[in-house]
Amino acid sequence: MNTFSIQPINIPGQQHYAQSIFPQVIHCSDADASLPDAAQWVRKNAPRLLTEATRDGAMLLRGFPVSTAEDFDTIVAALELPNFPYHKSLSNAVRINRTERVFSANEAPPEVQIFFHHEMAQTPLFPRWIFFSCEIAAEQGGATPLCRSDVLLEKLEMQCPAFVKTCEQKGLRYTNVMPGDNDAKSGMGRSWKSTLGVEHQADAENRLRELNYKWEWLANNCLKATTPALPAVIKLNDGRRVFFNQLIAAFCGWKDSRNDPSKAICHGDGTPLDTDAVKVAIKLSEELAFDLNWQAGDVVIVDNMVTMHARRTFSGTRKVLASLASMESNDFKLHDQA
Repeated sequence: MNTFSIQPINIPGQQHYAQSIFPQVIHCSDADASLPDAAQWVRKNAPRLLTEATRDGAMLLRGFPVSTAEDFDTIVAALELPNFPYHKSLSNAVRINRTERVFSANEAPPEVQIFFHHEMAQTPLFPRWIFFSCEIAAEQGGATPLCRSDVLLEKLEMQCPAFVKTCEQKGLRYTNVMPGDNDAKSGMGRSWKSTLGVEHQADAENRLRELNYKWEWLANNCLKATTPALPAVIKLNDGRRVFFNQLIAAFCGWKDSRNDPSKAICHGDGTPLDTDAVKVAIKLSEELAFDLNWQAGDVVIVDNMVTMHARRTFSGTRKVLASLASMESNDFKLHDQA
């Protein structure tokens, strides 16, 4: 193996929490480093990288020899985690697979802002890890904001303790309307056929029944689906409590020709949210945000249990790729629900 020189570096806007830096940044300073060298280094250091990404919330690998979806796939594979195929998820975003493991981060138009969320926390099936890589950085805008949800929960609990307690006890329930065919003009335009992995309405109903969802068929072959009560707060094995949900995204951004954010989310028992408290959570998420301004070749490891992400609007061409990995069953436990 050739020399592979890496070192931690500082970049503007990094945040410091106790013993962690958010996000941690590791830079490859070897201009001649090869992809096999990088993959071997990642494979050798995978336990440390993942442990520190959990502690810190996210880790940015910058300057690594990554330029294509296939290169990114090689780096992700080197972490030796179980792949979480997007086509098996219940996510509501339209995405395009580039490899079996790698897909576009979101096909929504550049003027569509994607608000803070934990990946797939609005479904019973969600990944432990999210990996991003920048193929082409936008001409302007297009940052991926990151937010530590353990820190957000601590601050939200200080300002809105009753709201946090209710979220913790009752959880959240989400409702969205899916089209019959993919709608790439929407940030939540994935069809019910793709989302549920079926072709016919009867099969869709069977799948929803298995998931304990409620549903209603609407005009134009659209499907309105409502989840069972899902956690709003989880507790990690290290004792941290995390505001793990899609509350902000649903409240702010679940809007298109089919969906109305005011009808997208409620507590698990059907009672409405305290909108003033939700606005505090939104404000805190922006105050705590670290905007990751992409450079081509960047790779980011995000612990989906700890850190939320979003997308700023942009102009020009922007290509950010994503990949998901499964969690081990003992990585976290859901906070007790009432």
